[in-house]
Amino acid sequence: MTDLTTTPTPGGKRHSYGSLLDESPRTKKRNAAETRFRVYGVIAISIGLIFLAALLFAIVRNGIPAFTQTYIVMDVELTAAKLDKKGNRDIEDIKKVSTFGYNPLIGTALETLVAENGVETEINKGKELRDMLSSGAAAQVRFAVIDNPDLIGTTQEFTLLAGSRVDGYMKGRVDRESLARDPNLSPAHLDIVDALAADGTIKRIFNWDFITGTDASESRPEQAGMGVAILGSFFMMLVVLLLSLPIGVAASIYLEEFAPQNMFTDFIEVNISNLAAVPSIVFGILGLAVFIQFAHLPQSAPIVGGLTLTLMTLPTIVISTRASLKSVPPSIRSAALGVGASKMQSVFHHVLPLAMPGILTGTIIGLAQALGETAPLLLIGMVGYIATNYPDGVASGFLDPNSAMPAQIFEWAKRADPAYYERAWGGIIILLVFLLTMNLIAILLRRRFERRW
Repeated sequence: MTDLTTTPTPGGKRHSYGSLLDESPRTKKRNAAETRFRVYGVIAISIGLIFLAALLFAIVRNGIPAFTQTYIVMDVELTAAKLDKKGNRDIEDIKKVSTFGYNPLIGTALETLVAENGVETEINKGKELRDMLSSGAAAQVRFAVIDNPDLIGTTQEFTLLAGSRVDGYMKGRVDRESLARDPNLSPAHLDIVDALAADGTIKRIFNWDFITGTDASESRPEQAGMGVAILGSFFMMLVVLLLSLPIGVAASIYLEEFAPQNMFTDFIEVNISNLAAVPSIVFGILGLAVFIQFAHLPQSAPIVGGLTLTLMTLPTIVISTRASLKSVPPSIRSAALGVGASKMQSVFHHVLPLAMPGILTGTIIGLAQALGETAPLLLIGMVGYIATNYPDGVASGFLDPNSAMPAQIFEWAKRADPAYYERAWGGIIILLVFLLTMNLIAILLRRRFERRW
């Protein structure tokens, strides 16, 4: 045997390829092509990671400020002559005093606060100073008095919401030049804000109300929160889970294990695959026509959103469940049937438990996809509804009008005030946390129920 090899050709010529230890030109060419392909792959992955990092950076940079809010700490004298004119501490009489009755008290407190801090300003009226506060500040004081009427006649410290313009100025979202064109604030207001911020009277703290609070009107963006929308999404996902999981799994088991292979089942399989590719807004039109116009279910209710999203999620669950059932080796079925098990016993006692990790994973991924859908909710009216109240109970949570996280983000994004744009980014962060949590649960369930064979 020699290191040199010669190969005869049909024409009688012989080609020498040299030593087996040396790379032939063709081998070098193949290795170079493989190296280039690897480089292309690394470049593609790097570009994808760069875009992903840029997206996450933009979301975090624009959304994190929504989780803090600017407040003004002041002492408010709750004068009995204004809040309880009859002096009987009757809660019904106290409730008759509207927020307009509290505004002068807050204005006086602001005048005192500015004077105590030695701020020299041309603004000396409480009515003008109240422009620095949220329009809902008087309601904060009023609710505190109604909850505890004994506060009347005393001076209490309140941490009141600053207005959206002041909050934007403190966060650097807006500057003096842009605020100078604002009819609600003047440069003199900003001088007061700078002085009180240096003294610690105006401060930014973590805004729990953004996570747990309710939506607000366009004039009070500083009070808007995601709490009710989060609850609306929860009730919708509960409807989707309770309907899509049993229906989707049952349909998959029948099609994969029991249904005969004929033109009818082929027609069903093709249509299931087609439904998985239908745009989500088509399901919104279907939900509007069937559940609202035909069934007369309440518009903007989570149950309607859940039913609509169930129709959209079912094809995804059916496809993933059938793929999980197919992944179970046929020997498992044959062994069960060989020891005397019936067809149903072999499916439910052996095949289904082994396919459960894939079924749960597909279900959670389908739920995560439904959680982030906005287009179907546009058609059933969940976008135009302002979620200002929590539901009274479980039935109210399903049947009363509400919003959802993606719908709430869409609603904030189209409002004019820049503070709502900031909250839209913050809502995206909350939605991403929910989606990441659901995907993490899917991974944990897969590892928990996964079986080796």
